[in-house]
Amino acid sequence: MGMNQGYSQLFQGLSSSGGNSGNMNFFSDYASIKNGSYGKLLKNYYGTGMSSTGNSSTAKTSNVLERILEERRNPKVSEDVKEANSNLISGISSLKNSVSSLQNDKTYTNTENGQTATEKVASAMKSFVSEYNEVVNASKRSTLTNKTAYIANMMTTTAANADKLKEIGVTINANGTLQLNEGQLKATDLSKVQELFSPKDSMSYGSTVMSRLSFAGIGSGVTDSTEKDNTAGSSAASLKADSEALASDKLYEKIKDKDGKETDKYDIDKILSTAKSFVKNYNGMFDAAESSSNSGVMANLSQIREKTAQNKDALKQFGISVDEKGRMKLDEETFKKSDMSMVQKFFKDYGSSIATNASLVDYYTTTKANAASGYTAAGAYNVQGSSRFADFI
Repeated sequence: MGMNQGYSQLFQGLSSSGGNSGNMNFFSDYASIKNGSYGKLLKNYYGTGMSSTGNSSTAKTSNVLERILEERRNPKVSEDVKEANSNLISGISSLKNSVSSLQNDKTYTNTENGQTATEKVASAMKSFVSEYNEVVNASKRSTLTNKTAYIANMMTTTAANADKLKEIGVTINANGTLQLNEGQLKATDLSKVQELFSPKDSMSYGSTVMSRLSFAGIGSGVTDSTEKDNTAGSSAASLKADSEALASDKLYEKIKDKDGKETDKYDIDKILSTAKSFVKNYNGMFDAAESSSNSGVMANLSQIREKTAQNKDALKQFGISVDEKGRMKLDEETFKKSDMSMVQKFFKDYGSSIATNASLVDYYTTTKANAASGYTAAGAYNVQGSSRFADFI
């Protein structure tokens, strides 16, 4: 199966949360993640990144990851983080309203009560800049990384449109917030502002920002996000254990007779039980994490889905089928009739590979570490920042 076809199957369910434009935006995000440009922005966004030495033993996690891990060690979330999380959730909604005002044609027309289009645009832009800055500042103190990842991406979009924004009087500060020169804005041809925020152009600055905010707004906040993360993380951790077990020599030790001598028979029931657990946790992980907005989770789910698609025929020989939604089903009778030496040989390759990605899914969901903690200072993707990944570095 080709790479494009595999990705198409993986993301076919995303249309419910964003339509075709949502899929395209996610692919754009994923491309940015792979080439490292996303990580470079996030390094600036969060202020501190990895050690520039390149030595994994001295690498420092970003502020956001340290904050999340500290909150994990101390279950009671600090008042500062609570406030930041709350402000971020409400701020995203307010900022969407501000963008909508700048996308509305009525904002660019004079009104009967004497208010000019220039005054209306200036007022709308002041609200946009204010709400934008509130969201940026709240996101830097928030632990809702399923939302802050998209805020960081919104800031990428803003940086990419820096010249156009400057033409209308909006400049970007060193900390990523915006500053408005109201006099310059009022002297600007309003058609430039309208074009920059045009909802008719899916690639306009306004449309792209709105897309990022829509993704960031998915989910109701801390409780929903944490519950989904816990479920996905638990299934991913169990899937890793099952995958490693199905590749291990211990599982395939031959049964001994009453005299303690090894026979030529496998403990089929034991192997079957592990295979059933593998299928259950594989499906459970996807059920819980497939709609995640965490880029690290989605990148690893993509790799798992692709590897499974490439091994679909081999899995079928052992009674493990994969449906159109990417979920597995185990035919116990077919599995029990399989050559267990071939099952082990298969899982030594496929299972070990799945275990690596499942462990990363567990990492991202458990620590809520998004791309900010997944990139080096140079913007390259890595898994530093947790001793749990020493085996992969």
